[in-house]
Amino acid sequence: MAAITASISFHPKLCDPGRRRRCPPTTSGIRIGAQPITAAILSDPFVLQLAETLEESVASTSSAPPLRKLRDVSSESLLSTPWPTRKDELFRFTDTSFIKNSDVQPITPSSLIPSVSSSEITGDSPLSSITIVDGYFVDSLSNLSELPDGAFVGVLSRLNSEDVMKRVSKYVPSFSGDLFWSLNGVGAPDMILVYVPEGCKVENPLYIRYISVSGSEKDAKTLPLSNPRVLVLVEKGGEIGVVEEYSAEGQMGNTLCYWTNAVMEIVLGDGAKVKHSYIQTQSMASAHVKWTSIFQGSSSEYELGEVSVGGKLSRHNVHVHQNGPDTKTELSAFHLSNGDQLQDLHSKIVLNHPRGFSRQLHKCIIAHSSGQAVFDGNFQVNRDAQQTDAGQLTRSLLLEPRATVNVKPNLQIIADDVKCSHGAAISDLDQDQMFYLQARGIDAVTARKALIFSFAGEVIEHLPEATLQTNVFGIIRKLLDP
Repeated sequence: MAAITASISFHPKLCDPGRRRRCPPTTSGIRIGAQPITAAILSDPFVLQLAETLEESVASTSSAPPLRKLRDVSSESLLSTPWPTRKDELFRFTDTSFIKNSDVQPITPSSLIPSVSSSEITGDSPLSSITIVDGYFVDSLSNLSELPDGAFVGVLSRLNSEDVMKRVSKYVPSFSGDLFWSLNGVGAPDMILVYVPEGCKVENPLYIRYISVSGSEKDAKTLPLSNPRVLVLVEKGGEIGVVEEYSAEGQMGNTLCYWTNAVMEIVLGDGAKVKHSYIQTQSMASAHVKWTSIFQGSSSEYELGEVSVGGKLSRHNVHVHQNGPDTKTELSAFHLSNGDQLQDLHSKIVLNHPRGFSRQLHKCIIAHSSGQAVFDGNFQVNRDAQQTDAGQLTRSLLLEPRATVNVKPNLQIIADDVKCSHGAAISDLDQDQMFYLQARGIDAVTARKALIFSFAGEVIEHLPEATLQTNVFGIIRKLLDP
């Protein structure tokens, strides 16, 4: 029988307030960024060592002022941030020991260059696209010929406009996430900037292809690490579509062991629109941790369509902050766990202003007895967010015995004039639907596949192009019926 685990909060007592303890001697001689370590009692040795290794890996790279500021803030936060364990509420169902027990080695340009060639990067290049290989922007594999005047896509260190640089500095850093967010802030070799000026509408979607080439064998101890970071800044009235695709290349692409630790920040000015697609098909032996942070101005619209099927450990943190009235947010996600995989989505939408609109649909399929999925979705409707319309739904299919899903949809409502709802459903395929199809001459195997694909289709149809939708269906079909 499939396992369904209920959510029960547990807050361990950190120490006995009535008992005095002698503090251990502070550590000297180790520095992260500009901050000396003086509070060893609050520090995690593994985190500090990893942060120091990341700093060394980017020491030779030139960085713009916003990136230097980001590194300083991230370094300081790591001084008192321990590695997450199952005792932490936000990681209660997410085991990250796979990463901690590995020898994490940041990927450097010197180790990357011999591994990259255009022949290894497959697939047609869209009209507007950039390619990031193991965290590094690759000019020769990018195509930006269709960008309108005034728009900029590229590494921040090559930005020549002082006005745009000031705008970037205003928003970096504008949000502080967890440990993985800060590790990215320390280890990102550069920041990719997507800038859309006021009133500019980018007609074709911008494809951002993240390709992992470096990796160790599946049972090796070494875990290569990349830290790509992207900022999308859309000024007042601007519009753009962004498609993120994470994949692995090469003959051993689906068995390579590596860790992708990515961050994307999206800032929408008043009346701006962003349609965002995120497709994750990385190696089944990899760790994939991603943060997506969205700040929306008044009357702006943000839509996210997400498909995640890769990774031994895959976790996506989505944080949306509605910073003005009449703001619209739509999130839809489909996750597939088809082996010894964990697919994890943690999301939070904060509504602070009147007439905000938000919808979230989460769907997942666990098709293996060792497969796991986690959904923790939070809507926070604050006192000034009157006349909010918010709805949340999560649906899960457990197709094998002992398959496990942990769901925690929740609403925190302080405003009193709102329309809010949420719901959760966990089941196997509907036997009445199976009977209906079989009664019309469709065999059981075909009927089962049809129901599974229709379950996923509600999310996949949110992707922007028919070709992209077809490709995603093909990936899911291959995973479920190899």
